[in-house]
Amino acid sequence: MSITAEDRTKQLPMPPTFATFEEERRHRKERLAAGFRLFSKFGFDEGVAGHITARDPEDPELFWVNPFAVHFGHISVSDLLCVNAQGEVVEGNRPVNVAAFAIHSQVHAARPDVTAAAHSHSVYGKSWSALGRTLDPITQDVCAFYEDHDLFDDYTGVVVNTEEGKRIGAALGTNKAVILRNHGLLTVGETVDEAVWWFITMERSCQAQLLAEAAGTPVLIDKEVAALTHSQVGNHYSGWLSFQPLYNRVVREQPDLLD
Repeated sequence: MSITAEDRTKQLPMPPTFATFEEERRHRKERLAAGFRLFSKFGFDEGVAGHITARDPEDPELFWVNPFAVHFGHISVSDLLCVNAQGEVVEGNRPVNVAAFAIHSQVHAARPDVTAAAHSHSVYGKSWSALGRTLDPITQDVCAFYEDHDLFDDYTGVVVNTEEGKRIGAALGTNKAVILRNHGLLTVGETVDEAVWWFITMERSCQAQLLAEAAGTPVLIDKEVAALTHSQVGNHYSGWLSFQPLYNRVVREQPDLLD
């Protein structure tokens, strides 16, 4: 018996649905903790810098975030903080990173469609950001960001106030990512899975373009093909799906992240 394309589609994993806010909150927090473990695994940690946030499913004015000065590789579900729109910790017993609140509160405010946002000072992302350019369509993977990312073309020091966060949110616009000049990358998604995956693949795309330009002059993918490829690899489902193998791997390797 042959398997049809429709049968194969039915066999694909799909994003879960939830009966209660409690179930959905737990799910988001598990993905958030896994995201931090993966950031650690891939070397995206830089001292106390970096944060991933997830909007609370019941109260969208609240978001969950990592505690300040805790290594990404040590974060479990029980460590996560819940922060309100004033930057106050309403659940958890550690301080929140001021920059995390200043940036993420404004990104979430500007983008009600966004569930999660990810930012860190990853090596290739911050290296590419120093060039003050967006990424070119030179690989299939980077086409996920084709005409779907922008540049925040300014740097004024560590982000400590919400006005700077508003400017970053404006630069992000309706895109899935923004390059923060002389700083690093920021990605967003309708799910935690999606936001984390976009960050991982964008970091690798920065690495690929730096390597390609060091070796010569990259050949750009034609605009029409880049747009087509974006529709294939840059949609919400593709971002969610690409995260699933990584999630399964890190949970198997580090099951304590679920504590």
